[in-house]
Amino acid sequence: MKYFFSAILFLLTACSIKAQDNYAQKYDAAHKLLMQGDLEKASAAYTELLQKHGDSLEVLKDWVFINILINNFTKAAEVGKLMIERPDADEQCFQLLGMSYKSTKEYKECDNVYKKALKKFPNSGVIYNEMGELGALQKNLPEAIVSWEKGIEADANYSSNYYNAVMYYDRFENNFKTIIYGEQFLNLESYTTRSADIKSAVYDAYVRIYTEKDPQNWIRSTASDFEKAFFTTLSKSIALAKDGINPENLSSIRTRFVLDWFASGKNEKLPFYLFNYQQYLLQEGLFDAYNQWMFGPAVSTAAYKIWVDTHDKQAAAFRKYQQSHIMKFPAGQYYK
Repeated sequence: MKYFFSAILFLLTACSIKAQDNYAQKYDAAHKLLMQGDLEKASAAYTELLQKHGDSLEVLKDWVFINILINNFTKAAEVGKLMIERPDADEQCFQLLGMSYKSTKEYKECDNVYKKALKKFPNSGVIYNEMGELGALQKNLPEAIVSWEKGIEADANYSSNYYNAVMYYDRFENNFKTIIYGEQFLNLESYTTRSADIKSAVYDAYVRIYTEKDPQNWIRSTASDFEKAFFTTLSKSIALAKDGINPENLSSIRTRFVLDWFASGKNEKLPFYLFNYQQYLLQEGLFDAYNQWMFGPAVSTAAYKIWVDTHDKQAAAFRKYQQSHIMKFPAGQYYK
């Protein structure tokens, strides 16, 4: 009898593993169709999966996403509302339901979803970014930027809050926030379609700064201690910009900034990992290549290509380091 029950247990375990393997294969195939954009076949594949695995959160999330893509927002919301009530609901569940509400301009319902999400995930950069975009959709930019700022403070490594904040601050010519948030974004999201917009915004902010010849006018009346320290240090290199701004003298300006920032001990009073990163690149002989990567394409892609071709070892060394280094900004270094 003992061996009989052991055999039964073995068979049940084997069947369970086989079923799991079968599910994994079917899910991978369906997900691949979704990623390829074949929504008709993907919808059919997920419909089949739901018949046997309707409790799978990953299947439900993909199902909601498909319905959003095919503009079936009612069905997406129906499933989404059920998803966010589950104990295992993650940030993406709330994000997807919010997307369906935004698509139908049900902004009040969408706002309620995000508020509920933040009670469960108070440090969610994803949800703060969605709240900001909801504010922007309603043309309430003051509310939107508050959400993006909270997202940056709560999750220093979620890039979309930086992107949206830079687009906002560049519009209102807040040069400090454009530069700081822009460079942080570029180190989190280095080679996406959004990167070109941010590189241009950061470069333009430096141009605006040095177009104003009196450094006293660089600092806003509401500037924080960090912003004041930034501009005070940057003003020491004003002579380097007498002939205008370009990638070459920006590299010199920013080198002087790094050296002065650390020599004066500001890094101890106002620790900021981005500046530590710049210092490391300077010490390793990679800072010129980094600055060319930052500003060259914003000025002239042709000129940047020439620089890379004539400085191939520098460019290759920086690219190798960049590809092997995952940027992680520490928490607690948020300055208003």
